Amino acid sequence: MILQSTTNEPSEAEPARAEPGPTGQIDGVDLQSLAQQVQTPFYAYSATAIRQRIAELQAALHGLDALVCFAVKANSNIAVLRLMHECGVGADIVSAGELRRSLHAGIPAARIVFSGVGKREEEIAEALAAGVSRFNVESRDELEMLQRLAHAQQLTAHAAVRINPDVDARTHAKISTGRAQNKFGVSVVEARSWFADATMFPNVRLDGLHVHIGSQILGLDPFKRALGRVARFWRELELQGHEIDSIDVGGGLGVRYRSRDKPVATRDYVDVIRDAFAGFPGRIVLEPGRWLVAEAGVLLTRVIRVKPGSRREFLVVDAAMNDLLRPSLYDAWHDIVPVSAMPGPVAAYDIVGPVCETGDTFALARDLPVCAAGDLLTINGAGAYGASMASNYNSRPLVAEVLLDNGRYAIVRRRQTFDDMIAGEQFPEDWRSA
Repeated sequence: MILQSTTNEPSEAEPARAEPGPTGQIDGVDLQSLAQQVQTPFYAYSATAIRQRIAELQAALHGLDALVCFAVKANSNIAVLRLMHECGVGADIVSAGELRRSLHAGIPAARIVFSGVGKREEEIAEALAAGVSRFNVESRDELEMLQRLAHAQQLTAHAAVRINPDVDARTHAKISTGRAQNKFGVSVVEARSWFADATMFPNVRLDGLHVHIGSQILGLDPFKRALGRVARFWRELELQGHEIDSIDVGGGLGVRYRSRDKPVATRDYVDVIRDAFAGFPGRIVLEPGRWLVAEAGVLLTRVIRVKPGSRREFLVVDAAMNDLLRPSLYDAWHDIVPVSAMPGPVAAYDIVGPVCETGDTFALARDLPVCAAGDLLTINGAGAYGASMASNYNSRPLVAEVLLDNGRYAIVRRRQTFDDMIAGEQFPEDWRSA
């Protein structure tokens, strides 16, 4: 299957990212008006920006037998997944829940790959029954379990061994996955033994290789080194007579969270793939997540109050760490912008939320136009690992999610109510003995 562009490639004048412009709009939707109709905080995603990113990648892949599978963990909203499907993109999943979301959004099982180091037996069985295209296998135990479950269903499962290339992705330690000390994948030495023992797994066709070294990678060198090691192993297997039909290069492309970030050019990244696997006759699978959606989304939040502090004022907003965990978890930077900033004086603020944790901090000493209670702000670059990592900490309801598309908007997840939040809880009336 050769993926080709379905929309126009974005131009430099119209970048594939969502930021409020001078008119206070994103994707043709006025944010002030939107915030009057949808209670803050809420997420807003630009469908146009997502389509542009997809088209950019598809154009770079032109001529390759390539399957793009969106990493669902980045943004699992079913409307976003439906948009992926409409643009010819599949899904990279890591749980049965993500499998069900993807299928519900219309993504066919034939365009779904199942990754993850801790697949449970019931999850593998469900994915087999659904007919997912491939399992990215991370341990010998998982391979043996896949064989047993495929045999029980009288199926043949296609599998790729996830190689851990021991390559430093030069990213945050918590999102680096390709070092030997990380929990992901196996060494080439171990993978070699799997192929040598392939006849022991008659219901598993081990005909793929997989690698993913981390996320938010801003240089080409880690990709070159990791893919080079996988390519050498592919050629070794080919000489030994092992047929490899699929090589999954994972994801990891970084995005611009701040102005100094310099993401790699899409065509340069794809050229690395082309060079590494020149002559490969099978399919290349890519698993972008953050790169497709991060810059397409913002978290809209309103200032509750400006509180004096010993060093500088606190800008207390109605969004919190339970809504967007990345700054607290990773010390991640997100640009924060007033929606209707007027020329005038600037002040340095510590921008914080209402959760009872000092870690509920979005930014320290951030220069903004002087703000007041009621001002509307956007936390940019929030389309990935925002809503999908949210929680009910402090009994705060999950916020709404809104899809914007060329002057229109649709609520694609309504704000959670209190009754929604406690729906699975109950008083201890049905006591039992274990």
